Amino acid sequence: MNQDILNGAKLKRMLLSAAHYMEINKESVNLLNVFPVPDGDTGTNMSLTMLSAAREIQAVSSGDLSRVADALSRGSLKGARGNSGVILSQLFRGFAKSLQGKEEITTAEYADALGAGVNMAYKAVMKPVEGTILTVARETAREAKKIARQIHDFNVFFDRIIDTARETLDRTPDMLPTLKQAGVVDSGGMGLVYILVGQFHALEGDSDPEVSYGPSDSKVPTDLGKPVSSAAEDRVTGPAGVPEGSIQYTYCTEFFIKNLYPYIREEDIEKLKRRLDRLGDSIVVVGDRDMIKVHFHTNMPGSGLQLGLQFGELSGIKIDNMKEQHHHVIDMETSAEPPTNEKEPEKDTGMVSVSMGKGIEDIFRDLNADYIIQGGQTMNPSTEDILDAVNQVNAKEIFILPNNGNIVLTANQAAEISKKKIHVVPSRTIPQGMAAMIAYNSEADAETNLAAMTRAMSQVKTGLVTYAVRDSHVDDLAIQQGDIMGMMEGRISVVGKDIADVTRKLLDALLKGNGEIVTILYGSNARAEDTESIGSYLSENYPDLEVEVLSGGQPLYYYIVSVE
Repeated sequence: MNQDILNGAKLKRMLLSAAHYMEINKESVNLLNVFPVPDGDTGTNMSLTMLSAAREIQAVSSGDLSRVADALSRGSLKGARGNSGVILSQLFRGFAKSLQGKEEITTAEYADALGAGVNMAYKAVMKPVEGTILTVARETAREAKKIARQIHDFNVFFDRIIDTARETLDRTPDMLPTLKQAGVVDSGGMGLVYILVGQFHALEGDSDPEVSYGPSDSKVPTDLGKPVSSAAEDRVTGPAGVPEGSIQYTYCTEFFIKNLYPYIREEDIEKLKRRLDRLGDSIVVVGDRDMIKVHFHTNMPGSGLQLGLQFGELSGIKIDNMKEQHHHVIDMETSAEPPTNEKEPEKDTGMVSVSMGKGIEDIFRDLNADYIIQGGQTMNPSTEDILDAVNQVNAKEIFILPNNGNIVLTANQAAEISKKKIHVVPSRTIPQGMAAMIAYNSEADAETNLAAMTRAMSQVKTGLVTYAVRDSHVDDLAIQQGDIMGMMEGRISVVGKDIADVTRKLLDALLKGNGEIVTILYGSNARAEDTESIGSYLSENYPDLEVEVLSGGQPLYYYIVSVE
């Protein structure tokens, strides 16, 4: 059947079909990860972005084309996850803007809308790289304009532009050396091809009428990337995830020591740590010759303050009764009446952090994150998740720590559309985020904090230890499925069969040149004997290092290592 005109009803069916087609093909996209690590999530991110758009589209009752397009833009913008999801949402955003006020369109107008989407997406990416989803989208839109001059039937038009998209996708390894080396095409570009094919199926009448995209749809994980209030979780579980009845120390105490006495030495700071350790637990003492930040749990907060006064002037003193907070939450849960407490005064600055793993979440809470979003590898939070978290923080200006390179773009998008003033600290790893949090000073202004946190991140090197999910060849390394891989600053540098041995070699590589402090976060699948072996190796071979081994509880990665 000849289809020279596309109206709102047809576009709606096409987009719903595209979401369904992306969902059923997401795993094939996930497998196209350049590195053979177990965190390929491009397909998942694009599918969840499409499903969010589909829910908005399905709620449009009329056949108004511009309203359908607006729903596509709105839904994908809110649901965008990961770099691929954000780029996809920007493609749709420009596409929808081009269709404003239109009730039906021709192939030429559809091609113009594709071009507008490409322009919008390129503006969102600071340094576009050839051989990615952007390239596939650009070449498809460019060819669509040429085709639309002669082809007016949407069936034929789509058949032709899909051919272009596939041909461009096949050429992505020639444009991006890392793709050629890994023997794969670009995953985001493949996802875009699936979305176009899904629309084509609907044009031909092959879309699945039984698909539902409502919030109860089992295909949509209901707990993925949901924000968790750090304060609320502390109140319910206590400082270390234990029942309130077993809380040993009542007061969460924190303060800054400023205007340090000129004769302060490194040994004095170590002495402060040891003396605080006698008063309680959860000790964090960090800083330099200009300022020291102290956090600990104790039954004698006054004694801790007196210790601090021996080093300089105190500021930012905060003492919270954790047992009292716990009882307050229990009362709220068991009472039929809502709480009547007055709202706390608005702070100048607040902090939202993305975290994955119970131990890592606890560390960010102890470092005074106001709100924690559960997320990370394979579980990127959406733009809406980040906005929801931001809205829970009662502060004039808010910092966001993505702590993952695939979440930075989503955080930037949230900052762009939020009504609040947001600063995205571009932390790409958990260690970078921890360094930034340690440098954060709640009493300083936003600009000072941003500079301090950025500087702190630049002094941290990150290492990751994980396993290979498939055979691969990266740089000069031949990798077999199941091998243990050590990654340094985002590149695979060590491959072996033994977790502890690979971790030791990775640490040697990270410590070349210099390094004073090493922090090791062991994951949920790390073995105690491996962790002990790694710690002993550092003590024997790097006796001057300050080493801290902490439970991160992270999945997928046996160890996350930072060197400062």
